[in-house]
Amino acid sequence: MFKLLLFLHVLTAIFAVGPLVGAASTAARALRAPDAGAAQSAARTIRIYSYASVVVVVLGLGLMSATVPGSSSEHVAEFGDTWILLSIVLWGASIAVALGGLVPALQRAAATITDGGSVSTLTGRVAAFGGATALLYAAIVLLMVYRPGG
Repeated sequence: MFKLLLFLHVLTAIFAVGPLVGAASTAARALRAPDAGAAQSAARTIRIYSYASVVVVVLGLGLMSATVPGSSSEHVAEFGDTWILLSIVLWGASIAVALGGLVPALQRAAATITDGGSVSTLTGRVAAFGGATALLYAAIVLLMVYRPGG
């Protein structure tokens, strides 16, 4: 069961978080173009994959409670482990940044571009939110690999 959960956790992380971080990191390009369709598409992609990242977390929680291979009772991790708690907090922060900051800014930019307005004030905000999203997920991967306090 452990290997199956690990496989599914890593696979969903690649296919959900990868596109999320890619779209978030490059979303500012749509504003520099300016391309309302690309901005709206980036917002939709970020929203969909942000919700899909919940599957990664659920599988991670399942993996956490799995028994360590070669052990009869030792679990992979405990909910109170530092690296688990920090990962969950960072994931929550990344979702807040993506859904609470980046997606609305992209939608506002798409509407402004469509109306013929300037999005120069939103470009930096979108780039910052996209970069923050990428850095938060990079920190989560670091915690998954090094498992401090675990």
